Amino acid sequence: IDEYKPLDATTNPSLILAAAQMPAYQKLVDDAVAYGKKLGGSEEEQIKNASDKLFVLFGAEILKRIPGRVSTEVDARLSFDKEGMIQRARRLIDLYKEVGVGKDRILIKLSSTWEGIQAGRVLEAEYGIHCNMTLLFSFAQAVACAEAGVTLISPFVGRILDWYVANGDKKTYEPSEDPGVKSVTKIYNYYKKFGYKTIVMGASFRNTGQIKALTGCDYLTISPKLLAELSKEHVKLTPTLSVKEAQACDLEKIHLDEKAFRWHHNEDQMAVEKLSDGIRRFAADAVKLERMLKERMFSTENGK
Repeated sequence: IDEYKPLDATTNPSLILAAAQMPAYQKLVDDAVAYGKKLGGSEEEQIKNASDKLFVLFGAEILKRIPGRVSTEVDARLSFDKEGMIQRARRLIDLYKEVGVGKDRILIKLSSTWEGIQAGRVLEAEYGIHCNMTLLFSFAQAVACAEAGVTLISPFVGRILDWYVANGDKKTYEPSEDPGVKSVTKIYNYYKKFGYKTIVMGASFRNTGQIKALTGCDYLTISPKLLAELSKEHVKLTPTLSVKEAQACDLEKIHLDEKAFRWHHNEDQMAVEKLSDGIRRFAADAVKLERMLKERMFSTENGK
């Protein structure tokens, strides 16, 4: 972050899990553990509170280095629990408030399930909490997010490509033909054609070709490795996406209630598989993080 000076930054359970194991960040882990213990309650409650606190402490550290917003993810195990997601999101915002960070600098990340999208609708409209809808693979998910009025969506590129490479005969794609690039292009064009305010932030890139093919998109979230590769290139990029072109495209406006959403999403095999796979992976990393916190909080007591 110090090196590339991005506007915003994002976290997820996998990134937090990796960072929490680095020596440089042990102070944050210790502070989270102390917080969980201070609040007391059952072992499970203490671990959950420590975990939430750790996410917020990492977010607050990141915010010292960026001018924009940080994204903090709600536990993926709540992906099908609308009320649970609303409750956890509000809790995270409260924890940020405790460390002096206002909700205008936070994006709460929610899985783009039907329940997650409806939780986003409530958080935005009733609580003024900005949401970032993640694990977004299908056009149906994007339409439902736009209709819910969320602040930002993170349509995935690389994971879509992964699926097509694993499940099809074609193993390489030109950037303009990349199925992930085409997915985000369609979503961007749809949003701009029909005047949706929701920000489109392309995510999950496998190579710089995908990134360059989406030049002109509202935001892109790019890993340090790919930023390093891009920084070595000295070529002038012309935007491939533009509001003007989007408004001229021939997409039709659609409305999705729950039944229509579930049907349209279900028709996209890639999206169904990658959404459930993504939820399982983030949930597994949340479990690993909790296990690590549990060891810190409870197994050392006997040894002291």
